Amino acid sequence: MNLPEREAAVRRMLEQVPQPPVPSDLYGEVVRRGGRMQRRRTVARRLLWLALFIAAVAFVVWATTARPWVEPPSETTPPLTGW
Repeated sequence: MNLPEREAAVRRMLEQVPQPPVPSDLYGEVVRRGGRMQRRRTVARRLLWLALFIAAVAFVVWATTARPWVEPPSETTPPLTGW
């Protein structure tokens, strides 16, 4: 069965089955839930950006105090000869 035949079969099935009635208060419920989901996503996105900012600040503070790019001082001293 190729694509046009499948589309035609699906259209025939959809036309044969009577569509169930949609409740009248469904739209308001969908809008309310959608608004709530959007607010939650906005809050989650802002919290993630805040966590990223705090992590970046913590890294910069650590890097300036620890200075990991500087070679550590040698723990042994060369022998003193020729005094």
